[in-house]
Amino acid sequence: MSTDINTSIDIQKTTKSNISQIDFSNLSFGNVFTDHMLECDFKDGQWQTVQIRPYGPISLDPSAKVFHYGQAIFEGMKAYKGEDDSIWLFRPEENHARLNKSAVRLAIPEFPKELFFDGLETLLNLDKDWIQKDEGSSLYIRPFVIATEAGVSASPAQEYKLMILCSPAQSYYSGEVRVLFADTYSRSASGGVGFAKCAGNYAGQFYPTKLANDAGYQQVVWTDASTHENLEEAGTMNVFFRIGDTLLTAPTSDRILDGVTRKSVLAIAEDEGINVTVRTISVFEIEEAAKNGNLLEMFGAGTAAVINPITGFCFQGVDYELPKLTNSYAAHFKERITGIQTKKSEDTFGWTYKVRKI
Repeated sequence: MSTDINTSIDIQKTTKSNISQIDFSNLSFGNVFTDHMLECDFKDGQWQTVQIRPYGPISLDPSAKVFHYGQAIFEGMKAYKGEDDSIWLFRPEENHARLNKSAVRLAIPEFPKELFFDGLETLLNLDKDWIQKDEGSSLYIRPFVIATEAGVSASPAQEYKLMILCSPAQSYYSGEVRVLFADTYSRSASGGVGFAKCAGNYAGQFYPTKLANDAGYQQVVWTDASTHENLEEAGTMNVFFRIGDTLLTAPTSDRILDGVTRKSVLAIAEDEGINVTVRTISVFEIEEAAKNGNLLEMFGAGTAAVINPITGFCFQGVDYELPKLTNSYAAHFKERITGIQTKKSEDTFGWTYKVRKI
């Protein structure tokens, strides 16, 4: 990665900012966007000049392959502002690497690291005023790639567009979260694309999640497609279980997303001597632990929510409530991670990345 911002980026600044119209104390996640966005097209076998222009609609041919064959991937990241107005990212190289991992699986060309960071940092400098310092505030960053080549032949596209959008954010979830353990529908299967952040993964879980919502649950905890007996992932998050003083989570695989927050929880737990076991977790094991009082916590881990406690679960029509703890692992991990992200705590892991000024 270069030490200087790439000056060849084509920048078109907005003539009028929308920031004065935004109530930052009352944001709905992902519905408000900053003044600018990034675009970069892949044509003639290579990525072209990065462009930054005012946020607005894009034009695509109706036969663009993204509409017909679903070549679409994305990432989720956050930027934070320090007390000295410096801008920080949390483990962004992990996000860039995972974007390219998803790209390879969907036959999309990988995006060069230097172009990614130069473009992203230029965008963040332009829209730095949108990053608030208030407790819980951040700037959610959504990089994504779509197939733009016109034509309905069933083959990988030869043209793509990478874009980066930014959205001011507060806490993603609020209130108590209860989940439904899946026993009919599946999120992914072995040999599939479950590990990739591709659009189709999320489209496929909307319907069963709606059924869970209608039944009074906020999320679905997915089980393996073969037996529906092993717990894997919670909605848009990796999931952790605490039985006694042991923290359990499923191993990553071609069915489970390799979450950045998940990695961070595991690293912090190891650093603090918390007993962690990464292994296959049976639904019946968790059900039995809930019945005998040994299941103390469940929580999800992901970029948007960071850590989201789960207060109860349902399996095959039976509801189980979890105890309310004063000193929970969930609260501790969230405090530790957000402290590092916002530079209020020491980053002993080297996870934070300072955005260069332009």
